[in-house]
Amino acid sequence: MKKTVFTKKTKVSALLMLAALCISVVSCAKNDDNSAAEKSLDDNTLVIYTYDSFASDWGPAAQVIPPFEEKYGIKVDLRAAGDAGAVLSRIILEKESPKADIMIGLDNNMLAKALESDVFEAYKPENASKIPEHLVFDESWHAVPFDYGYFSINYDSTRLFNLPASLEDLTKEEYADSLILMDPRTSSPGLGFMLWTVAVYGDDFTEYWKRLGPSVLTITDGWDTGYGMYTTGEAPMVLSYNTSPPVHVEYDETDKYRALIFDEGNYMQIEAMAIVKNAQHRKAAEKFIEYMLTDDFQNAIPLTNFMLPVNPDTKLPDSYQYAPDASKTLLLSTSEIESNLDNWLEHWLEVTSKY
Repeated sequence: MKKTVFTKKTKVSALLMLAALCISVVSCAKNDDNSAAEKSLDDNTLVIYTYDSFASDWGPAAQVIPPFEEKYGIKVDLRAAGDAGAVLSRIILEKESPKADIMIGLDNNMLAKALESDVFEAYKPENASKIPEHLVFDESWHAVPFDYGYFSINYDSTRLFNLPASLEDLTKEEYADSLILMDPRTSSPGLGFMLWTVAVYGDDFTEYWKRLGPSVLTITDGWDTGYGMYTTGEAPMVLSYNTSPPVHVEYDETDKYRALIFDEGNYMQIEAMAIVKNAQHRKAAEKFIEYMLTDDFQNAIPLTNFMLPVNPDTKLPDSYQYAPDASKTLLLSTSEIESNLDNWLEHWLEVTSKY
């Protein structure tokens, strides 16, 4: 039976931050000259919000956070909050009383929403020159890129033999109930796929989604859920990345899971980190941003986050021969997304609610 999931897994903390009490007239006068954020600059703590797969047992966190803690003497409190879209929503909801210092997973497609919400502060790292210019999607440096990849339809080569070569091919009758997608309101891959269809079809993208409906088995709230359904055999195709197949080569010793490069191009995702506005541990946050561009961090990306590191000098493992290069890069500008996103989402929901 076809099922469509639109549940948003966003849990917001109900705890209120307690204001520090001044213990004397002298200390109160001193506090008048310093903000609450400045008072906690030297705290040896860092609160990071990120998406589930980054914080998972096989994700980057287990490899990159312990060395950071040891090097800087800073204790990291890592909190996973669903997909990246849900993480950003949580930070926006906590805007008046921020709990996080850093968000990991803000991408080029969510930047417009983040800037409009004014929940991050600019910070250009000292080693920003390590990031190729074409990957710097925010010249104001509210978002600092750390990896990138291309959205791709992944398929099980033991189940699917007649392969689609384009977005339009996915609408063919032979692919009925064969595709798992994600919700663009709560999932960064889901948003990326919707924008991919906008990049290809323009104002007619909703007509495309009408044609695509019969091929969609389900729309999940996040990538983890959707990809898990795919690997357990519920559908032969899923929205993921061109860099997803190396996961299975490395850990499952199988190359049956493949990624498709489409004729019209594949939509790029650039992942970034961002310092939360009024972060309680600003100095610690800046140190982590700097650390993110070091070899220790960048070398961990290919076999943990299974994306392409922004540092082009990072050596990729042999399994990346199963990560096909996009023949054409598709990307919408931040200004275009900012001007149209709410309208696009409204029309998308109107169509998909009828699936």
